[in-house]
Amino acid sequence: MGMRVETSNWPLPVGGQRFITPPRLRRLLARHPLSTGCYPLAIGFYPDAVGHQMRRTQPDDHLLIYCRSGKGWLETADGRFDIVAGDLLLLPKAAAHAYGADEQSPWTIYWVHFDGSLGEDFLHLLGAQTLRRIGVQPRLIGDFEALLGLQRQGLNVLPFIHAAHRLQAMLSSLAVLPARVNLKSGRVLDIEAVQAVMREHLHGSLNLDELAAQFKLSRFHFAKTYRALTGHAPIQDFIQLKMALACRLLDRGDAEVRQVAEQLGYDDPYYFSRLFRKVVGMAPSHYRALHLG
Repeated sequence: MGMRVETSNWPLPVGGQRFITPPRLRRLLARHPLSTGCYPLAIGFYPDAVGHQMRRTQPDDHLLIYCRSGKGWLETADGRFDIVAGDLLLLPKAAAHAYGADEQSPWTIYWVHFDGSLGEDFLHLLGAQTLRRIGVQPRLIGDFEALLGLQRQGLNVLPFIHAAHRLQAMLSSLAVLPARVNLKSGRVLDIEAVQAVMREHLHGSLNLDELAAQFKLSRFHFAKTYRALTGHAPIQDFIQLKMALACRLLDRGDAEVRQVAEQLGYDDPYYFSRLFRKVVGMAPSHYRALHLG
């Protein structure tokens, strides 16, 4: 495993932070069963990063950059992108890239280099896009600040194992952030808004045409955009939400399967049971019988 972490030699301003995991601890983290999957190699915070830029032709670690404010730019094999506040850059190992701060309005960024046997899996969880526009996320800023706390912890391996788990939790939390996209029409399709409509209809029915009409899109364009943002078909997610409610109703234990089916808008309890079994993995009657305490 390479021990060199390629960070920029950009001079830290007042308030800037940069911390590189020492080689001895990096070797321990790479071997320890609780951290070997994904662990931080270097973490930083660059406020108003005037003149900051970096070019890597074949990086040997993964890099996550979050722009908190200001502007910057990114170049990858996919082209050149303007970066603004709320943008997340996902730069995988071995993929050439270059980036830097805007001259007029330099960015303020958090960043973390990481490696591990599950590094690519975590990036895959976040999708194939190098750039994700996630908006201002106070929780993500808090996660980065917690990681930066490593530099005050001394050089015992235990805080670094904890930091590895913080990093993994941060990456997986990004995967469940509500996704949104700006459409050519100028409108925004917000997955959270779509799922709010789904929740309003959990006790009845909702088809793809009705859902698309709510957002003034064609059935095809709506389904394609939704799947691109989430990886799932919209009606598949609607059924998942209905079955999650079915689980909650069955957990109460005071309703028959037929009554739960009716509450969710299914006239045929056998059809409901088949759907439930497909999504949950067991019949609703068996699920209700579970008492795990």
